Amino acid sequence: MRRREFLSLVGSATVWPLGACAQISRNAVIGVLSPESSSVGDVEGLREGLRELGYVEGRNIKYEYRWAAGDFSRLPEMANELVAMKVDVLVTYVTQASLVAKKATSSIPIVMVGVGDPVGVGLIASLAHPGGNITGTSSIAPTVAAKQLDLLKVISPGVSRIAALWNPANFEFQTLQVNQAKAAATAAGVDLQLFEARAADQFESAFDAISKAGLRELLILLDPLFLANFQRLVELSNKEHFIVMTGYRTFVDLGGLMSYGPNYRDIYRHTAIYVDKILRGANPADLPVEQPTKFEFIVNLKTAKALNLTVPDKLLGFADEVIE
Repeated sequence: MRRREFLSLVGSATVWPLGACAQISRNAVIGVLSPESSSVGDVEGLREGLRELGYVEGRNIKYEYRWAAGDFSRLPEMANELVAMKVDVLVTYVTQASLVAKKATSSIPIVMVGVGDPVGVGLIASLAHPGGNITGTSSIAPTVAAKQLDLLKVISPGVSRIAALWNPANFEFQTLQVNQAKAAATAAGVDLQLFEARAADQFESAFDAISKAGLRELLILLDPLFLANFQRLVELSNKEHFIVMTGYRTFVDLGGLMSYGPNYRDIYRHTAIYVDKILRGANPADLPVEQPTKFEFIVNLKTAKALNLTVPDKLLGFADEVIE
């Protein structure tokens, strides 16, 4: 197993020393709104970061979680519940939850996590000067899709057509990824063919359609629905002997082949700095939004062997971590 340091954020805020928030004597309430499932575990990065800053659950901080488990229609009601509780800070994961939170409140500070294009979707005025009550981190860069396709081409030399699984129900975030993937595919000289799944019960039909189209290479776009069902997607991918790339390492940890993207647990951990600053009086409008500049590439060599797939040494050389 090999690993390199992989994540740093532009303009990273100073990490306050342990105990720096000792003046927060009250029990601050942090609302967490996510379209994911509670089983994903990345939010533990937020708790780790706040513990390092001196926050102790039951003494000076409390968490209220709302998980939509891939059902975006539940987000508005959940956001309204957290706003009605008058949480001190609302932490929102990805675009759809952040947009819903913005509609629910203009007064409670919102710290977004991993939003692809916060300016483009109207969450903030600019990365440097967010304005309003929202700040936090962005996660998607145009170069990610290009790198994912490049890595697929290394493991499948000569590939001319690549499938992409997307979820039209998560329109804003998915449209951003689709547009970036299409642009990257054009630049790479490959034909990107889209296959949709709006719910978990559509996965099998989508994979069947991919197989019938004679495609083997598959890019699974990031989506909370997919993340909540990665185990099933891994099973289907390996059953069909697909060569799959996605942007979330959990897919590889569960037995999928490859992932390339930022480490979301670390992004959550960095989000703790924003929460701490706001609890100590900072204005979200004045806290610049940060973007990842380094990413991690994970390969599951055990899965590759089960698929009778030879992984080129060149590809292994790119990897931050190889699961054997």
